[in-house]
Amino acid sequence: MKTALILTDGKAGHENQSKAFARLLGCEFVLAPAAFKSRAHKALSYLLDRLGVRTLSLFKPLGPAAEGPCDLVLGTGSGTFYAAKALARRRGVKCGVVLYPRGYHLASFDCVLAPAFDAPAKRPNVVEIPANLVAADEAFYAKGVAAFRERGGVAPEIAVIVGGPNKCSTLSPDWMKARLDEIFALPGAKAVTTSRRTPPAVEAVVDSYPWDYKLLYSKDHFNPIPAFVKLAKKLYVTAESTGMLSECCTFGSAEVHALDNLKPGPHKFRRFVENLVRDGYLEGVRKIDLSAQAARAKELLA
Repeated sequence: MKTALILTDGKAGHENQSKAFARLLGCEFVLAPAAFKSRAHKALSYLLDRLGVRTLSLFKPLGPAAEGPCDLVLGTGSGTFYAAKALARRRGVKCGVVLYPRGYHLASFDCVLAPAFDAPAKRPNVVEIPANLVAADEAFYAKGVAAFRERGGVAPEIAVIVGGPNKCSTLSPDWMKARLDEIFALPGAKAVTTSRRTPPAVEAVVDSYPWDYKLLYSKDHFNPIPAFVKLAKKLYVTAESTGMLSECCTFGSAEVHALDNLKPGPHKFRRFVENLVRDGYLEGVRKIDLSAQAARAKELLA
């Protein structure tokens, strides 16, 4: 089995997508940290890359894992794009990245897994994917369901996943109340989880409803989402939660709905949700299948 060296910027959402990429390729993986020495060094990397100069001198030491055996180099996010290319050149192997490496020389990546919401260019080395990659498997979900049941959780018919505001979305108590009133008009056992990003006033609104199962992140950091994904018949997720929507549209058998808390405008969060609706992954039961994209990525990185 091939071994992928994953360069990680320390962000869990990025690191998990790199792990998912390795699993999609059927590779084992090891991790090495990648951190620019400063913002100025990162800015310089764009210029050097355009000039064809790839050097690891812009980074803090990558650590011993970067010197071990590997068959390819992977990375996710702008903190790893240039490093993956530079290290792959030094090691004489190919490199693949997740997310669209805007600003860098695109053709010199061997494989780019680019979400459709980033509107990637049509290039031979760019493989478009409908959502974020999810680093999970059936064993992960079985463990999550068992932990949920050990805590007294009962399979909900309807589960709600509440995120938080960002630059392209809002999340107010009044909006949350209106959405929950609609959900509670539906029959069936109901469960909810909030997140570390959920504002306290919104969490208070969530707390006020008679849930059959309730997890408030401010009080308990247990993660019931794997159980929600596998057990619920309907899942409602705030629309800015691209990672959670990606997971819900990839695994389980639930009908997935986005709770639209997005600001107006043609931003990537809006494109993400609209694309999922267009392709039948939201408001239906079609699940994301990446077998064709995996086959193409394997060809590019062979």
